[in-house]
Amino acid sequence: MPAGPDSGAGAGRRGGGHRRTRAIGDQGPRWGRLAALAAVVVVVFGVAWFLLSLFQPFKGEGRGQVRVVVPRGAGLGQIADLLERSGVISSSSFFELRARLAGRTADLKPGRYELRNDMPYVAVLDRLERGLPPNVVQVTIPEGRSRREIAPLVRRLRGSYMRATLRPPPAGYRAAGARTLEGFLFPATYELKRGQPVSRLVEQQLAAFERNFAEVDLRYARRKNLTPFDVLIIASLVEREAVVPRERPIIASVIYNRLRNDIRLDIDATVRFVAGNWTEPLKMSELSNPSPYNTRVHAGLPPGPIGSPGLDSIRAAARPARTDYLFYVAAVCGNGRHEFAATYAEHQTNVAEYERARAERGGRSPTNC
Repeated sequence: MPAGPDSGAGAGRRGGGHRRTRAIGDQGPRWGRLAALAAVVVVVFGVAWFLLSLFQPFKGEGRGQVRVVVPRGAGLGQIADLLERSGVISSSSFFELRARLAGRTADLKPGRYELRNDMPYVAVLDRLERGLPPNVVQVTIPEGRSRREIAPLVRRLRGSYMRATLRPPPAGYRAAGARTLEGFLFPATYELKRGQPVSRLVEQQLAAFERNFAEVDLRYARRKNLTPFDVLIIASLVEREAVVPRERPIIASVIYNRLRNDIRLDIDATVRFVAGNWTEPLKMSELSNPSPYNTRVHAGLPPGPIGSPGLDSIRAAARPARTDYLFYVAAVCGNGRHEFAATYAEHQTNVAEYERARAERGGRSPTNC
């Protein structure tokens, strides 16, 4: 009997249909296995990332010094948050977990520490558990302070800071005529053995200055015919004038622009340096002091720095912002910010606003609101 349409179809179902059904039926288990494998890979990688982040087996020591003050009575969580905000560790949560897993939560000592950026958790724990040796004196020198201001901060060391810094600066900075180390005493936190002479601190400050100053690009300043010593002088002015960090390069630009246009700098910080008056309102006799450091009387830069600036101010002095500003005055309710102006008319408007706000406050400064 000749095969009809149904017989062919039936032959197809009998001969090849079983194999085709088996192939189609295999897809479910195959995709299931692939999905399960993918899930395992994700879990493995997640666990590996977690363990690497927690234990940091390949992490090296960070770069760049960070000063951190761990307050007395601070708990592990507070310390972890402080370290993360300061950039010492990458994650406060992982740091806290690492400390708890290791049972290292109860012996983290308070104090002023000189740490580094992005340190391994274990290295930080080691440092905080070790604390400061009992025979070590820690001396913190704030940015911008003059020799006269630093001297009372180092009384725990032997000798006179003023005498120890009464000597010419190192060669190579074109500081001919300078008779003291004013400006070259790098601000940082230093650790010295108790009973050390103050001259040991001075040597550490000089070494820190030379290391940090070597990192500064002076090409722009050289094109403006400024020496390294000139940059240091400008940096000392910027350090005293700038309250808001982002304004450092702008204030430096005002100094550059006034020097270029032969305009007297009129920086009150130089008057305060001469008078030794950093807190009280300046008197007319102080403003008219004939000292060559007084930029309200003499044109150009003062003959030397008025304090020791930090690295950020030195960099700003070496490479200021590009502006047309010639003036600035404290901003009303600016919390340290300034109002800058390119013309005297704009500046007078800003000054008038400041004086009006001060009068409304009974003569009190209107900068902090």
